[in-house]
Amino acid sequence: MRIAIDISQAIFGTGVSTYTKSLVQGLLSLDKNNDYLLFGGSLRRYKELQHLAQSFRASNVQSKIFAYPPIFANLVWNKLHTMPIEKLLGSVDVLHTSDWTEPPSRAFKVTTIHDLAPILHPNLFPRDTIRDIVQTHKLRLSWVKKESERIVVPSVATKNDLINLGFTGDIVRVIPEAPANIFKPSTNYEIEKLKKRYKISGKYVLAVGINVRKNTDRIIKAFDLAGAGMDLKLVFVGHSKYSKIEETRNIRVAGHVSFNELPVFYSGAEVLVYPSLYEGYGMPILESFACGTPVVTSDISSMPEVAGGAAVLVDPYDINSIAEGITKALRGPKRLITDGFERVKQFSWEATAKQTLEVYNEGVK
Repeated sequence: MRIAIDISQAIFGTGVSTYTKSLVQGLLSLDKNNDYLLFGGSLRRYKELQHLAQSFRASNVQSKIFAYPPIFANLVWNKLHTMPIEKLLGSVDVLHTSDWTEPPSRAFKVTTIHDLAPILHPNLFPRDTIRDIVQTHKLRLSWVKKESERIVVPSVATKNDLINLGFTGDIVRVIPEAPANIFKPSTNYEIEKLKKRYKISGKYVLAVGINVRKNTDRIIKAFDLAGAGMDLKLVFVGHSKYSKIEETRNIRVAGHVSFNELPVFYSGAEVLVYPSLYEGYGMPILESFACGTPVVTSDISSMPEVAGGAAVLVDPYDINSIAEGITKALRGPKRLITDGFERVKQFSWEATAKQTLEVYNEGVK
C-alpha cells in the first residue's frame, strides 16, 4: 500500500504534534512492507516542516511539503472541498488526516479526531477566536461524516461524543495514545537545576495549561484551601494572553517551557493537579504517571478512562472537591506513584502504531 499521512500540524508543539510525530516513527519502525508518503503545507514555516519530514529515516518513506498557508488549505479543502489530494501526491491507497483539513480523495480515508471541544464546549475558548475555530471544525467534521471510512479516536469518551453528534460507531476505532519517550523520572540534579532557573523554591504542586478549559481559577482557589498552613508552592506551566494569573508568595507562573523541560517539571512536583473541564484524552495524566508523580484529575470526560484508577478523581466544578483531592494525594503519594507507573506501562507507541496499521489494512480487505 501507499499510505499518505498529513503532518502539517506536527510543527506546532501541541498534543497533536506529539501524536503525529510519535505515530509516524512508530509506523516506520514497525512496518517495512508498505510505502509512506508524508505531506503537509506551511508558508511561514515551510523549511521547518520540510526539515521535520526529512528527519524520518526509513527506506520506505518519502515526503512532499508544499508552500501553502493553513488558510488556503482550509478554503480549498474544507470550504470548497475541491482539488483531490491525488493532484498533489499522485495515487495513494490510504489517506490519513488529522486535526485541521479534510481533502477529497479516492483513497481509503482515515481521520483522527483528537477531541470535540470546539463543537461541544465553545464557551471554553477565547471569544475572539472561537468563531473561526468552530466553523473550521464543523466544516471538517461534515466531510469526515460523509467521506471517511474509518475514524480513529484516543478514548471511548471521544467515540461516545461522536456518536452523540450523529456518527455511526461502526467506523470508529478507539486507539489510545502514549506519552513520548522523554517522559521518565528526572534526577535530583536536573530538578534542582530547573527550579533554580525558574526561581522555584521548596516543594510545589504543578498545573499544566492556563485557560478556562484547564480550570485555572478553581485550581488557584482549591490550592488556597489545600495549601493553607503548608510550605508549598503552586507552579503553572504554560502561557496565555487570555488568562492572567497574579503571582504571589505561593504562586509561580513559569510561562512557556520547552517540551524537553516538561518531564523535569513533572518529576519535581509533589502532585499534578489537572481538573480539566473537558479532554479528548488528557495526555498530562500519563506523562505525570511516567515521571513518578501523583495525579489529581477530573471525574468527567475522558480523564477517568485514561487514569484507570491510578489517580485521585475530583469534581472539577467543586472547589472543595479539588482541594480535598490535592490533600489526599499529598498524604498518600506512595500508592499513587506505584499505581501510576503500572498504569502507564499499558500504553506504548508501538501498540498505537500496530493498531493504526490494522485500521489501514481494513481498507484492502
